[in-house]
Amino acid sequence: MLSEQQIEEMMSRVRKLELKARRLVRESFSGEYLSSFRGQGLDFDDFREYQHGDEVRFIDWNVTARMNQPFVRKFREERELAVVIAVDVSGSADYGSKNFSKRELAAETAAVLGFSALQNGDKVGLLLFAEETELYIPPAKGSRHLLRMIREILVARPKRQGTSIAEACNFLVRTLSRKSLVFMISDFYSDPLDKPLGKLSKKHETVALQVSDPLEARLPRAGKVVMIDPETGFETLVNTNNQNLRNSYRRLMQRQAEGVAAILKKHGIDSASLQTDEDMLPALHQLLKRRSRKRAR
Repeated sequence: MLSEQQIEEMMSRVRKLELKARRLVRESFSGEYLSSFRGQGLDFDDFREYQHGDEVRFIDWNVTARMNQPFVRKFREERELAVVIAVDVSGSADYGSKNFSKRELAAETAAVLGFSALQNGDKVGLLLFAEETELYIPPAKGSRHLLRMIREILVARPKRQGTSIAEACNFLVRTLSRKSLVFMISDFYSDPLDKPLGKLSKKHETVALQVSDPLEARLPRAGKVVMIDPETGFETLVNTNNQNLRNSYRRLMQRQAEGVAAILKKHGIDSASLQTDEDMLPALHQLLKRRSRKRAR
């Protein structure tokens, strides 16, 4: 259980995240979000007289009969989206080689996406997962609702430290009744990925945000160190001065990253890579620009 001091420190971080996220959304993010993510359907708006080139299937025959001339139904895009931010809070989420952990990066990213969604009239929900589903908050509106979500990301302590992307995907497929926009924030160190992500992306618009730390890709030359798997607790002594070991590790992590990228591409899932030692905003900007270009084609 958290102490009063820990709770106050955590809430101070939440307030700082809110201020930073609101500023980023106000200055440069909201318009790109709007152009990248559109509503999921059309709502009836009004009637107007038929014009050459209008689709015959939109003619309203009852109004046409009353007015003695053809009238068509007008529609407007249903703007409101149901957005769910799915955040990996497994043991590896707390790793950070500097002062910023993957969990904190996920919280800041969720804050920016959440305030962007709220500003554009969308509802936002949260799924926290590790080896199992930890918490689900259905999509809703309001700043207090979003601040609670950010708080939950920062304080979550999963019962089991492993990661199951499959469990998260299956939960969302079962739970979300209408087509939604899902942001999956994880390091994607999980098996299996292919079928679960494919199933989720077929039912819901899915975006993958892969969080990582620079030391996960390359081992530094630091002599003999004890490495601990945060999800299993397994410990091993490693001589990082061994060049062959460092090269093998780098190739292993490169293959893992390429494997995740191939799965995302296979299922048409847009993605961005976020690093704990870098500002996440440029990567998000590039992601939204790519989506806007795709929609304009």
